[in-house]
Amino acid sequence: MGASALRSNAPPAEPERSASGAVARRLLWLAFTIVLIVFVWSRSLLLTSEPITEDQRQMVRQAIAVLAQAGFSREVVMLRHFANFRATDNWWNLYLGHRQAYAATNFPLGVVTLYGPFFTVATDDTERAVILLHEAQHLFGSGEEETLQRVWAEKERIGWTAELYGNTRVWKNTKEWTESAVIR
Repeated sequence: MGASALRSNAPPAEPERSASGAVARRLLWLAFTIVLIVFVWSRSLLLTSEPITEDQRQMVRQAIAVLAQAGFSREVVMLRHFANFRATDNWWNLYLGHRQAYAATNFPLGVVTLYGPFFTVATDDTERAVILLHEAQHLFGSGEEETLQRVWAEKERIGWTAELYGNTRVWKNTKEWTESAVIR
């Protein structure tokens, strides 16, 4: 037989794809899809809300400085580098609704909406720091009951005491919300 007789007209065989390779591709596709959905979701929250003003941003920075001085370094890093502060509700907050709130956090997306009372009802940087400490716990994924209890337990570290703030609206609201969360 000559060399031409050994040749075949059939296409060359493709290497077999392993089952593990197919699973890896599916997992990669799934991961990409999840990242894309989270990215689009987070951008939609920013596009449907307004950022805080520069004056408001300064108030936020001063409140974060109170937390830094009190040693809440983990929370400070989260608030300074991962939180995106907004002044108006995004579509998700409008959908979920909120009762009387100083702020709202969209976990795990890092969007923190600061409502008017955060700037007008909170009496000073210390009270705003307490509110931001609360929201930082949500940025870490803590639920409402756990967050209320943690902030209430840590309030003296910030200098937020009954002697100084016991008659403020933020103190009264927080105490009431914390007591109702513990009693449940």
